[in-house]
Amino acid sequence: MDIEKYSAGPCPLARALLRVGDTWSMMILRDAGFGATRFDQFRTSLGIAPNILTRRLTALTEDGLLEKRRYSQRPPRDEYVLTERGRDLLPILSALGAWGRRHFGEGCLNVMTDGATGAEIEPIVIDRVSGTPLAELELRMVAPEENAPPR
Repeated sequence: MDIEKYSAGPCPLARALLRVGDTWSMMILRDAGFGATRFDQFRTSLGIAPNILTRRLTALTEDGLLEKRRYSQRPPRDEYVLTERGRDLLPILSALGAWGRRHFGEGCLNVMTDGATGAEIEPIVIDRVSGTPLAELELRMVAPEENAPPR
């Protein structure tokens, strides 16, 4: 894959996937959304090798999805906190999980619930302007020249 081509290209999906398209990165962000902040919390939850976790945390921090904060000077220890950019991804991860449940939901699966009420939630993605679920719209991608403001 020509990463340079896609990282600077006009497709916003390609740009996004280059930053969070691997399973480990998405699972780290999922755990961060549920309150994990420390290296050992991520490692225990995910069963991920320390070297892989270090690389993913570094990449997510460099891409602005997590912020690294020092919580202990002696010994030096850092935590990883979601940034606004990272929090903006959480609804997409929830929708992806709902898609996985619907299409690959064999066996016993966790459910996502409202923390205040305990009610199970069913995430969907809608168009903010019309309120219509995107799955009901005929979508197309428009090249930058086509959506430029009139001269």
